[in-house]
Amino acid sequence: MLLYDPLLEIAMPQYGILIPIPPSRPQKIAGFLAEQRSPLPVLNLKEAAAGIQDGPVMEQKDLERVHDRAFIARLYGRGNEKEKALLAAYELINSDGTYNRYNPSLAEKPLTDLFGVILRHVEGSYLASRLALEKKGKAPYEDFCFFLSGGMHHARYDSGSGFCLVNDIIIAARKLQAEEHAAFIWIIDVDAHKGDGSAELVKFSRDRGETFADKNPGIFTLSVHMARGWPLDRASLSAAEKGRAPLVDSDLDIPIEEKEDHLYITRLADGLAEMERRSGSRKPDLAIVVAGADPYEKDGLPSSALLALSLDQCVERDRLILSFLKKRKIPSAWILAGGYGEHAWEPTARFLDSLAKRPVRTGTD
Repeated sequence: MLLYDPLLEIAMPQYGILIPIPPSRPQKIAGFLAEQRSPLPVLNLKEAAAGIQDGPVMEQKDLERVHDRAFIARLYGRGNEKEKALLAAYELINSDGTYNRYNPSLAEKPLTDLFGVILRHVEGSYLASRLALEKKGKAPYEDFCFFLSGGMHHARYDSGSGFCLVNDIIIAARKLQAEEHAAFIWIIDVDAHKGDGSAELVKFSRDRGETFADKNPGIFTLSVHMARGWPLDRASLSAAEKGRAPLVDSDLDIPIEEKEDHLYITRLADGLAEMERRSGSRKPDLAIVVAGADPYEKDGLPSSALLALSLDQCVERDRLILSFLKKRKIPSAWILAGGYGEHAWEPTARFLDSLAKRPVRTGTD
């Protein structure tokens, strides 16, 4: 199943933001699949919520379960703290107070309006997880839902970071656990950049004793990422605070060095097997896959250039993950995450199109 809502398209120039995030990426993916007559059913957020959740899908308390309450209060408030948080999350202001890739004179909407759209992205990640868990799709992918938005894995406990204001992935996972829809969740993050915010949030929740059941972790985080690119570049690491992202480890980190692209699929396969081994006899109720397209060799963001997978490798990556999960009958919610420039839609579109033309097997694909 696909979860796609045109109302979630974020046209950054409308807010004066000059970052190369094409607003048409989800639209291009959905349009390509329609042209290919993909059999995957498509729902918008309203349709998805109608069969899943009574009342509001996401409330302030759901964000406060994961993030610092004072930080979330500032985002819901009416003062200029919300704008400050957005400026920091999207790296729109320099240390000297000048703007960076931001020109408010070009904005058609107030920057603070962006928060409402971001909340809808958080709702989408949660709804995709519920749709997968409740097998709302059609065979053979009834326990699979791909949300064509979301993936804000850099957001930290008390601040946004790396174009991510709040962490929809961990918010969705913790809400599922609080509502007893899932007890044990795998986070499989294959975005080009380390899922540093997710690692920090899970660590902090463990420190508070909130994501353990009978001394076993309720969330296991796997991140396959560039070994030296942002947020693991020298400048970021030297400025990092001890015990905070990006210095917090995922449960399993798999750093890929530059020019090791030919080893990527093997390293990923080994990582999935190790994640299962470390989980012991516990089978997760759900896997949330942060399926960033920015490892693609044609990605338009300079900070992702240290990974350069071919289109075929990108498709193989996602098919490997899905095959691994289907073999174990683990439902999976997939989130769009990183992808920049005019070619960013291609890896996801080709992967989803392949599911009908070449169904994944329950063994090694």
